[in-house]
Amino acid sequence: MEEQQLKIAVFIDYDNIEIGVKTTLHREFNVSSVLDGLKERGEVVSKTAYGDWSRHGKAARAFSEQGVQMVQRDTTPMGDKNGGDINLALDALEMAFTRDHINAFAIVSGDSDFMPLVNKLKQFNKRVYIVGGKAFTSTILQRNCHEFVSYESLIDTEPSRSRRAGGPAQRGRPRRSLLPLNRAMPLIDRALHSLDLRGVQPQLGLLKSTMQQLNSVFTERDYGASSFSGFIDKLVKEGHLSVRSVEGQLMVERSGDGDESTNGGTRDHEDAIRMLAEVLETNVDILNLGIPAREVEAVVQAADPDFKGTDYGFSEFAELLNYARDKGIVRVEADLEHGLRYYPGDELLNPSSSRSASDAAGSPAEVTESGDAEAEPDTVDEAPKPKPKPPARSPSRSRGRRGSRGRSTAARKPAAAPAAEHAAPTEHAGTTEHAAEHLEPVKRPAPVERAMSTRRPAGAPVDLDD
Repeated sequence: MEEQQLKIAVFIDYDNIEIGVKTTLHREFNVSSVLDGLKERGEVVSKTAYGDWSRHGKAARAFSEQGVQMVQRDTTPMGDKNGGDINLALDALEMAFTRDHINAFAIVSGDSDFMPLVNKLKQFNKRVYIVGGKAFTSTILQRNCHEFVSYESLIDTEPSRSRRAGGPAQRGRPRRSLLPLNRAMPLIDRALHSLDLRGVQPQLGLLKSTMQQLNSVFTERDYGASSFSGFIDKLVKEGHLSVRSVEGQLMVERSGDGDESTNGGTRDHEDAIRMLAEVLETNVDILNLGIPAREVEAVVQAADPDFKGTDYGFSEFAELLNYARDKGIVRVEADLEHGLRYYPGDELLNPSSSRSASDAAGSPAEVTESGDAEAEPDTVDEAPKPKPKPPARSPSRSRGRRGSRGRSTAARKPAAAPAAEHAAPTEHAGTTEHAAEHLEPVKRPAPVERAMSTRRPAGAPVDLDD
């Protein structure tokens, strides 16, 4: 059992997580809530945070109280912060190489640039947690780690108390809507089927770990349960599942009563993306102004008054916009005063470019038939045909000049060359004049070459003959 104990190393990208929490949740980042949530999963043995601490004096004091090692991140004059991200990744990899007892890593950030680090840690058999907000953490990170720990779920469990951070009063974040329980049944069915194929009994704890393995974003808190056992109790009361005790262990089974209610007509994330793209495409002028999430939601509600994010599996509208950002539908810019601003993304601005590119990829066959391709063969044929002419003619001339010291043979070959040269241009009517112009200077230096060739060998052989 001790080998199963997780030794967790925590790496915090403070500049990223701080601006994400402030712009989406309108509150200060609380490092103690993150550490407490990670301690529920294992022993935290290392804590390192990266940021420009000269600008975060109050946060630096809170981090020092929690025993977090703070690494200064110095930005370049151009504002580039990638150097700090690289330091975080290098330190995490160094720890993975040199600290064998550390078997889990928690990356507190929403930046998708850490995706290569996540993949590398998983290759070294390390468990990877991603801690971030659902509204600003890249969905690529959320789906590819072992478990995504939403910051919203961590602050929901903390007692209601005022934040130690000073400044203006913090606005309350939008209330998260609870997802209907039947939306969890497809994932539960997949987990039960996976356990059945492995021949493993569906124990309560094993079922949760299998569900998180299939979907790292899953958390029972999205369904209004504070624990997984409470989540299962809710499903049992609604008739979706049944629980039996075997040798003191709770086994979860599928109830036949809920088969019909969970299989029909559930809409997923991709359906929401298609709907959102259609609505925003008709209101792209408004989106060009850079509007916050609540105004984007108002535009969608005006187009579809019956729209509910929970019908598509989103607890709040900001999660849908975050998913749309990764899909290229919207572009996001952070504004500390007004929160996140949303602009049209590449897929929304150029919906026809990708289609035209794909059409262009399949249209060359039609173009060649229409006649444009006829110009292409001409250019292709014209280029190589002048090139083979010099090699074909120069050998005959050079051999004739070198092998014939007599004047009669030298006179015959200039007469034979034009005949061959005039025969070749007849095949290319468009290049005869240019070919003739190039051939004349070639014939004129020929006597000079012969004279030079007769003079040079005449230096030695002529003296010997005399």
